[in-house]
Amino acid sequence: MDPKDRLLEKIKTKKAKIGIIGLGYVGLPLLIRFGEEGFKVFGFDIDEKKISMLKEGKSYIKHIDSEKIKELIDKEILYPALDYSLLKDIDCIIICVPTPLNEKREPELRYIKETTEEIAKNIRVGQLISLESTTYPGTTREILLPKFEEKGLKAGKDFFLVFSPERENPGDKKYNTKNIPKLVGGITRDCTKVGKTLYGQIVERVIEVSSPEVAEAAKLLENIYRAVNIALVNELKMLFDRMGIDIWEVIEAAKTKPFGFQPFYPGPGLGGHCIPIDPFYLTWKAREYDFHTRFIELAGEINTSMPYYVVEKTIRALNSKSIPIKGAKILIIGVAYKPDVDDLRESPALRIMELLEREGAVVDYHDPYIPKLPKTRRYDFKKASVSLTKENLSRYDAVLIITNHASIDYGLILENAKLIVDTRNAIRSNGIENNKVWKA
Repeated sequence: MDPKDRLLEKIKTKKAKIGIIGLGYVGLPLLIRFGEEGFKVFGFDIDEKKISMLKEGKSYIKHIDSEKIKELIDKEILYPALDYSLLKDIDCIIICVPTPLNEKREPELRYIKETTEEIAKNIRVGQLISLESTTYPGTTREILLPKFEEKGLKAGKDFFLVFSPERENPGDKKYNTKNIPKLVGGITRDCTKVGKTLYGQIVERVIEVSSPEVAEAAKLLENIYRAVNIALVNELKMLFDRMGIDIWEVIEAAKTKPFGFQPFYPGPGLGGHCIPIDPFYLTWKAREYDFHTRFIELAGEINTSMPYYVVEKTIRALNSKSIPIKGAKILIIGVAYKPDVDDLRESPALRIMELLEREGAVVDYHDPYIPKLPKTRRYDFKKASVSLTKENLSRYDAVLIITNHASIDYGLILENAKLIVDTRNAIRSNGIENNKVWKA
């Protein structure tokens, strides 16, 4: 039996050992999903704290239940590990490491390259390697493939290499790892077949594409589409604000058209690991082809400017009450990058906090999902979440709604805050309107 047929047999009988490298918001749900289907799963991460918590059956991501992890540990299905030499015994290796940008908005592929080196040290005949980390078209073929073939193995014959972009949406109660369709593009047709067979064990629908480059580009298109449309509606928000028109009412009116329109909503800036970052992977790669991605760059400029707009609007709101920004006490509501998650990655709230403090404001925050602000690559605020009480709300000159968590009592805020700057239409969307509310 050749390596392909042997591996396919292992996958179909659930005897294949699965290794997932990178146990964050993408890797951990994937690990659980394979475990639920009865595969033995090895989870690898350089963060010792994550590995220790998993061994204890504990989750470090709020929307992921610890009971699921504990069950897999107790059944001896899940094996958290720091030792990458174990990869030689793994049949299917899935890479879910971060792909941030550096200070120059260029791809930071260090984590992919380091992971590729570790796999190359342990690669053997009969393994599948799948890259899920979002990246520019060509990464799988240009970075991973040469390193693995240096070992004298041939892709599509001795080992199998695919790109299958993650489509995780943290906190989404409708779409999850099981029911979100999966794209798979392999170096060869046999690579694609093996990758499709693997993901077909845990996902309801797997779509083959002709190459890793198509799968890589599809992931970027998904997020560029969102970034450009969010930028459009953010720009219109600023224009309509000057014209005295409510952008939120405009969107509600426009979306009554049953065709040709999809609503996007403005906000204080982009957050998360995907939309603020992924488009610039293509911008960077486009330079190799003497091509300037003008839509992406313009969208980036507009979305990056939104925190400045929010701060400007906050200053104007305070001025209307004869309160100077210097020394003003401001409470930010919500610092997660989107509602109902504990994810701070690229959150515009952090930039807004920095800009307000630069203007001399005294800034606190409330977020039920983030009790204490952790140190990030860019920020190190020594702050903890303030309780949302009548007494606390009345102490602040302004309350600034950045993230509209569903669990927040907006009626309490409206009743007790002196001034509200609402970037999410949270007050109106909760059936409340008042003239002390400024929309930003």
